[in-house]
Amino acid sequence: MATQIDKEACREAYNQVRDDNTETNWAAFKYEGSMIVPAGQGTDYEDFKTMCTDDSRLFGFVRITTGDAMSKRAKFTLITWIGENISGLQRAKISTDKTLVKDIVQNFAKEFMISDARELEEDYIRMELKKAGGANYDAQAE
Repeated sequence: MATQIDKEACREAYNQVRDDNTETNWAAFKYEGSMIVPAGQGTDYEDFKTMCTDDSRLFGFVRITTGDAMSKRAKFTLITWIGENISGLQRAKISTDKTLVKDIVQNFAKEFMISDARELEEDYIRMELKKAGGANYDAQAE
């Protein structure tokens, strides 16, 4: 059966993360059968990381604040998590299903496909987003 996505519910979760007037900084989307649905959202990135288990496959839309003392900016990333115990067929399918998620999650600075929990560390994600952002004027950082 072809994968489908709950567009309205996923779009609502996506918009919560994008909205500067909310504290929400992540939303996750998981599989329920052949449907991609919101799996949760929150204000603590560590809560998102706990959803990324060896037996799960999901998509995460995350807001990370970058910048320096003079200028703070919100950067967004799309994370595709594929746990170590996910079968080859499901691994292959997640790549094609990602297009359904990208119809809703359209604005992000960098995309990650991760299956190693160490790559989920917030500092690693922040560093990669900084690199993707181009010029770095933070005199204290380097």
